[in-house]
Amino acid sequence: MTGQVMPTYARMPVTFARGEGAWLWSVDGKRYFDAIAGIAVCNLGHAHTAVARALCDQAGKLVHTSNLYGIDLQEQLATEICALSGLDNVFFCNSGAEANEAALKLARKYGHEKGLSRPHVIVMDNGFHGRTLFTLSATGNAKVQEGFEPLVDSFIRVPYGDADAVAAIKHPEVAAVLVEPVQGEGGVRVPPAEYLPALRRLCDERGWLLMLDEVQCGMARTGAWFGFQHTGILPDVMTLAKALGNGVPIGACLARSQAAEVLTAGRHGSTFGGNPLACRAALSVIATLRKENLVARAGELGRTLLDGFRKAFAGNTHVIEVRGKGLMIGIELDAPCAELTQRALDQGFLINVTAERTIRLLPPLILSDDETQYLIDGVVRLVNDFTAR
Repeated sequence: MTGQVMPTYARMPVTFARGEGAWLWSVDGKRYFDAIAGIAVCNLGHAHTAVARALCDQAGKLVHTSNLYGIDLQEQLATEICALSGLDNVFFCNSGAEANEAALKLARKYGHEKGLSRPHVIVMDNGFHGRTLFTLSATGNAKVQEGFEPLVDSFIRVPYGDADAVAAIKHPEVAAVLVEPVQGEGGVRVPPAEYLPALRRLCDERGWLLMLDEVQCGMARTGAWFGFQHTGILPDVMTLAKALGNGVPIGACLARSQAAEVLTAGRHGSTFGGNPLACRAALSVIATLRKENLVARAGELGRTLLDGFRKAFAGNTHVIEVRGKGLMIGIELDAPCAELTQRALDQGFLINVTAERTIRLLPPLILSDDETQYLIDGVVRLVNDFTAR
């Protein structure tokens, strides 16, 4: 697979022609089980009828108008997301990186309005927030930053999951804290239960914004509509993308209270963000998640997968840990295991390895019980064969 597409991905040797539910078929007719759902994008699986019908219907009516004018579907979607999250308003864009870019700009402007000359944002080791220059600078991965220096400054980095490390920051120009409720690219890291509540208290005490990157863990993947809802707190800013449109590009940056008043007319924008087609797709996703009770189902399936993997790997000393929240599952091995992606592909499974040693599973929320067991059996066989060497 070469040609005139820039080689920005080390692509696997397969091209897909169609999909249905948790399954994909390659151009040569081979069937694959998609255990990463387009990297946490296709929460409803592939070719879900509700999304397909909504897209076809909307494409025949109106695909795009400028944000210089009112967009009714955008207003409807904003109302839905704000009601689900408890936040006050939303800016629509096209991706997770753009949503985080909006959040970081919001934090900068918020800081300036408070009289800070160089507003800083506290971010976490091994965090991932995107590949624009601003979001890349916030990301805690030197490997993906290499070659793009000088990066944007004014970030303070601390260990993930350690609220005391955040409390120890005495810098006088901090405006916000940006954190993932569950780290995805960082190896499916689930912080202590008290972590986000402790950050909430710190931000309240010091006048900082608490900004949550829910691009990967939002939209029911963890067994709640949003990852923060497991903790009983409210963020000041939250970003979404990935599963919001089930594959149709759409991102969102939500805010509440003071943060909701920062980005005003002319201060930020997007040509395509929140267009009628993308908003119609997102509305159909929310309606389907609600109708099919998939939020609770994600939690149930996640517990089944965690229990199954932990029991199966109890005697495998090469498996360091099985961890996760809902349908974000990480299986950490004691050695680099990137080659497992090709081994899995050869066996008809799509998986992902992140942070060098962690198998990341992000299956769609529509799995049947039989498909769930099929995934457990396939991954256990794959890992045991690999570690038996």
